[in-house]
Amino acid sequence: MAYQEFTIEGRNAVIEAFRSGKPIDKVYILDGCQDGPVMTIKREAKKHGCMMKFVDKERLDQLSETGKHQGVIAIAAAYEYAELEDLFANAEKKGESPFFILLDNIEDPHNLGAIIRTANLAGAHGVIIPKNRAVGLTATVARTSAGALNYTPVAKVTNLGRTIDELKKRGMWFVCADMDGTRMYDLNLKGSIGLVIGNEGEGVSRLVKEKCDMIASIPMKGDIDSLNASVATGVLAYEIVRQRMR
Repeated sequence: MAYQEFTIEGRNAVIEAFRSGKPIDKVYILDGCQDGPVMTIKREAKKHGCMMKFVDKERLDQLSETGKHQGVIAIAAAYEYAELEDLFANAEKKGESPFFILLDNIEDPHNLGAIIRTANLAGAHGVIIPKNRAVGLTATVARTSAGALNYTPVAKVTNLGRTIDELKKRGMWFVCADMDGTRMYDLNLKGSIGLVIGNEGEGVSRLVKEKCDMIASIPMKGDIDSLNASVATGVLAYEIVRQRMR
């Protein structure tokens, strides 16, 4: 599968892309532009939970491949997103309790790609990301995942907290990573579990943390205060793997 994002340029083309259901990660709009078609694009972007970036003409000219962007360029996902049901089907096919990794606003594509790679190798049945304020399945993510995107489904949801509530009704427990939590080795991480990882700077947001059943901390011996998000995912995911193997 080719690792490329598709740029869609021009007002009508972008409106049609939204209406046809094409997965769009981000739309760049000329700052200050308020005419009819642009307002329609803003409405569609909001409806589909798509990130909007307001930029100057110079930035649009840089991004443009056709030179005819008309003040609007959309970036379509390099890969199709999965549904939550696909993640459960993946677990069922393997005869295992569901193990999902949920990401609270990861903005760095290299981190997301590395996490998808770790998810695949640790046997997670899928990754869940939010629609807003987070990176989507871009070409950089695909490349960094080293092929794992072909095997590990990634679902995109409107509200992470609400999704956790839905998954709890289906018997899942949730553990999030936080420095103030219980040492990860002292927690029971077996069974049907969701591992929640926060973004690079702020960690897991308060509302999402409150929904988690357990808070796990990773023992740290060094002089700096935190691990990169993808490394933290690896450490915690493999503690879950260790416990599931017992």
